[in-house]
Amino acid sequence: MTPYYPSRRTFLMTTLGLAAARTLRATPYQSLTAGQVIERIKTNVGIPWREQTVDRLIAGTPELPVKGIASTMMATLDVLQRSAAKGLNMVITHEPTYYSHQDRTEPIEQDSLYQLKRDFIQQNGMAVFHFHDHWHGRRPDGIATGMIRELGWEKNADPQNPRLFVFPETSLARFAQGMATKLNIKTMRVVGNPQMPVRRALASWGNVSLMPGIPYLAQADVLIVGETHEWELVEYVQDAIASGQKKALIIMGHLVSEQAGMKYCTEWLKTFIPEVPIEFMPAAEPYWRPDQPAK
Repeated sequence: MTPYYPSRRTFLMTTLGLAAARTLRATPYQSLTAGQVIERIKTNVGIPWREQTVDRLIAGTPELPVKGIASTMMATLDVLQRSAAKGLNMVITHEPTYYSHQDRTEPIEQDSLYQLKRDFIQQNGMAVFHFHDHWHGRRPDGIATGMIRELGWEKNADPQNPRLFVFPETSLARFAQGMATKLNIKTMRVVGNPQMPVRRALASWGNVSLMPGIPYLAQADVLIVGETHEWELVEYVQDAIASGQKKALIIMGHLVSEQAGMKYCTEWLKTFIPEVPIEFMPAAEPYWRPDQPAK
């Protein structure tokens, strides 16, 4: 058999190829980081990023490798535990993690529960991103979009006012029950005559104060809110009813009044973050009724 002697060119090309393969094998996989996720959110949210905002990385570092993402209404300890168990080590939360809108930790630094929650996040290699102002600021509002979709109210929306909805006439009791059923709300509260006819409803998801609550109420039969002070808007509605006005107020509970907005956020995130799994992690409604104890 005639021996094979490779040419100098072939020898060099083969040697270079082997060296390149070894280099590729030696190069560590560059995973998606928390900082990169946040930059993509800023790029895709569709509005300029504000200088003053609560939207920031609350826990973890921008360099943290992301294995999976959980989108949630509120990063409760329960949500964090369930996310960690599923390998979702970046949590994007609409509401605060540390019990105040700005996530200020100075007043609670010595609190044992704060320390437990902080340590759980650190020990499980997690990052938490507060995503509130810009999700609301997006056009259309991300929270409102998700809530409207969950309720099936797309066709009822007033094209001139995204908060206003028009329906075939029904009673207040039937209207409120329909909402509670669709959103699985256990502790909704209603102010007004159960038999009052409802055609026009105005929804302001989350917290609503006296102003703009009063002008909102003027535009509709029933005002729908997440929460409000009883000595402000609730009392105002009670007085409006006592004066003879046919008005009503539905108080859903803050968490359930925005939860579907973060369910929608999960779908939105998937459109520009394909590298890791993204799941909606619902936060539990915090209240229960004495006649229907929590399980």
